[in-house]
Amino acid sequence: MAIKVQKINKLFGGVRILKDINLDINSGELIALIGPSGSGKTTLLRIIAGLEFANSGDVFLGGENVNNIHIKNRDVGFVFQNYALFKNMNVFDNIAFGLRVGERRKLYSKDEVREEVNKFLDLIRLKHLAHRYPSELSGGQRQRVALARALAIKPKYLLLDEPFGALDAKVRKELRTWLRRLHNETDITTIIVTHDQEEAMEVADKIVVMGDGRIQQIGESGDIYRNPKNMFVYNFLGEYNEFVGYKDDKGNVHLSTTDKVNFAHEFARKIHPRNWLNKYLSVNSKIIVKKIGLKSQDKNKGIKEGVNKNVKENKNCISIFARPHEMEISRKREFEESIKSELFHINPAGFSVKLEFQAKNIFKLIQVEITHEFTEELDLKIGDIFYIRPKKLRTFE
Repeated sequence: MAIKVQKINKLFGGVRILKDINLDINSGELIALIGPSGSGKTTLLRIIAGLEFANSGDVFLGGENVNNIHIKNRDVGFVFQNYALFKNMNVFDNIAFGLRVGERRKLYSKDEVREEVNKFLDLIRLKHLAHRYPSELSGGQRQRVALARALAIKPKYLLLDEPFGALDAKVRKELRTWLRRLHNETDITTIIVTHDQEEAMEVADKIVVMGDGRIQQIGESGDIYRNPKNMFVYNFLGEYNEFVGYKDDKGNVHLSTTDKVNFAHEFARKIHPRNWLNKYLSVNSKIIVKKIGLKSQDKNKGIKEGVNKNVKENKNCISIFARPHEMEISRKREFEESIKSELFHINPAGFSVKLEFQAKNIFKLIQVEITHEFTEELDLKIGDIFYIRPKKLRTFE
């Protein structure tokens, strides 16, 4: 069953948490809502469920406007991060609870309830623990019971709010695989809220990136990672390096490797010269004077003039971004636009080897990821000098 959200706005204490949210979810899709804390993803999920109500806008479930329909009549199964299991009930009774209350108690006999619960115990692979209580289960087992309880009422929609957030990394990995398999077997329209990008990319058919109460981008995980719509999405989806570059007269982008251009741009881009002077002058005046090539005895006046001069000269400067795995390194300067750097740290754990370099001219750490095979070929040692450049010069206007 499809879900449609139209122009949803939500305010808490006069603060606008959701801002004109529009979202279409096809029947049977598994969608991940991701974003930093405070982005509005859980609020949106609760509005769809009926646990919260929007100040304006509409929610449609299966084509029906459900703005005025209570949660118990929305055919929604909701799973919380803290499981919310009944402590005084065993696993079997927790799963059976929804079939024994309300209108459903008239639809199922005792034998039918037992049959349904046993079916879900098989599904979550916990039949041998049916008579245990939540306190006797691991975190991963409790979460599976919570999912089974939500599914036992045969909802048309399954909504998951950070379901694996309280679990350790290994258990989360196992449950992500299990959830993907479960969704393929049940084909229920599902929304999972998470701040874990890897989790979202592994389980979801489609990802919705939220930030500042708005939807920043919607798409398949691979496409969003390779083609982020804006700097917010790029920043949220992984580590990156930031460099200074410039555009030539033809509009082509170049990487700047000069001390002077990088230094002036770093401060001119982020901090107004007056505010910057007040904050940094007393501590950094000698370094600043040296780096922007000033000879004035009046350091305060000289620094201000020097910064303004460099801002004017480098008005075409832009920021360039590259992921650690998008960096090229070599022991010799093979390209003019490359940055001389010293190897500072090696982390060989994981699928790739993570390196940190201290750039010689721009006072910046550069992150690089390479294969284990390439690492052995280079015979890396701390203190080695390399020349580094991004394979692709990515910019955001």
